[in-house]
Amino acid sequence: MAKLWGGRFDGKNEAWIDAFGASIPFDQKLAKQDLIGSLAHVKMLIHTGILTKDEGEQIIAGLKTLQEKLAKDELTFTIENEDIHLNMETFLHQEIGPVAGKLHTARSRNDQVATDMHLYLKEVLTEVVAKIHHFREVLVEKAQEHIETIAPGYTHLQHAQPISFGHHLMAYYQMLTRDEQRFTENMQRADISPLGAAALAGTTFPIDREFSAKELGFSQVYQNSLDAVSDRDFILEFLSNASILMMHLSRFCEEIILWCSHEYQFVELTDTFSTGSSIMPQKKNPDMAELIRGKTGRVYGDLFGLLTVMKGLPLAYNKDLQEDKEGMFDTTETILTSLDIMSGMIATMKVNKERMLESTQKDFSNATELADYLASKGLPFRQAHEIVGKLVLQCIQNGHYLQDIPLEAYQAITPLIEEDIYEKLDSYTAVLRRHSLGGTGFEQVQKQIDAAKAQL
Repeated sequence: MAKLWGGRFDGKNEAWIDAFGASIPFDQKLAKQDLIGSLAHVKMLIHTGILTKDEGEQIIAGLKTLQEKLAKDELTFTIENEDIHLNMETFLHQEIGPVAGKLHTARSRNDQVATDMHLYLKEVLTEVVAKIHHFREVLVEKAQEHIETIAPGYTHLQHAQPISFGHHLMAYYQMLTRDEQRFTENMQRADISPLGAAALAGTTFPIDREFSAKELGFSQVYQNSLDAVSDRDFILEFLSNASILMMHLSRFCEEIILWCSHEYQFVELTDTFSTGSSIMPQKKNPDMAELIRGKTGRVYGDLFGLLTVMKGLPLAYNKDLQEDKEGMFDTTETILTSLDIMSGMIATMKVNKERMLESTQKDFSNATELADYLASKGLPFRQAHEIVGKLVLQCIQNGHYLQDIPLEAYQAITPLIEEDIYEKLDSYTAVLRRHSLGGTGFEQVQKQIDAAKAQL
């Protein structure tokens, strides 16, 4: 079959060359958007008198038939027709005959594919924002349950200070809030119509780009035709935002994986989000968390792949830009599924409160409480820090903890220490007393949660 663009050529490519150049194996995902864009374009052609009403109505009827067939999975795409645009044009010709050729008046595949991707990404961004929003709701609900659940806080993966587990969960809420904001802002760059830019220079036909933009639900149009067909910033922004999102999910998954281990035993995931071993009967592996952690690198790769494609491209369109779609599709599927899994995994996660609390009672995460206690009595903090450090070393050497030191031993070091020190060293009290704005004190955590509920 002759190519739709084949008038200039008298040779024919071999099948494997056609396969290498074709994008239809993946850009068929844009079939819905391609038909929507074509309907808007033909309506504009009728509106401006470029097509007669009769010609336009024939084309519209044919496109609507194709929409119905697409919905029923009755369209078979072929590599011979290269991409989604030429496949659809061929289908349309089969439906309505030669008048189908008039659809491409004042349009190029360059502005057509850009329009398709803008439409696709607008839809995806709406779904991504909704799923992040739901995950934020899950985090707030879980945090509300665990405001007074005491957990070890870490720096360098070493016990640092006791914190509210609800406070820990709310840290991820804040990360996800920023993620949602970034994707929401991404919509502004996706919400621009390139349709009518044609190949690169616009067209001599009296088109109405604002009309077609309005038909497609775009709030604005590209002001430069070269930029319209060559811009992929909106996709790069999406991939960048997705990479940051996946980084946040991966950090959370790393902690969940640790918390599930025998050494921690802080949480247990439901069977839905776990798998077993083919050889070790006792195993319950946090595979979904591990997969999200692993797929983060995949999303990073999609971002760097497109950045590399774009970095040396002269204006305007180049065939290199065919490589802009697979990464976008892959990242979309990855982040949407990951968000669903995270929401379900956290919502159903069982928290071992007793084990978390115990881990803050058999450590030295209350050392700062003692140092702060001495500083509040007037001792310079650096001096207090040194005293407590030496006490911790003695405790380690003697196999006990700060709360096990008798009062007389404390007072032999400094009379500033009184009987109330044991209450101060209790991990529950240590968390309770941290009232500074944004701190882990129960009242502060509740304020965070209340603000989040109002925000949501």
